[in-house]
Amino acid sequence: AEKVTSLGKDWHRPCLRCEKCNKTLTSGGHAEHRHAGGKPYCNHPCYAALFGPKG
Repeated sequence: AEKVTSLGKDWHRPCLRCEKCNKTLTSGGHAEHRHAGGKPYCNHPCYAALFGPKG
């Protein structure tokens, strides 16, 4: 399987998925939340909805 490096870790490409919606992510096209165990999240909408400012 193809290897990608993101968030300081090596991933199999199909394993780099958003923790919330399970969407496949691209290297550098997502965010991690340190207090959530360093798990990857898509920038929008998942990361913003979970960790962004609350209205």
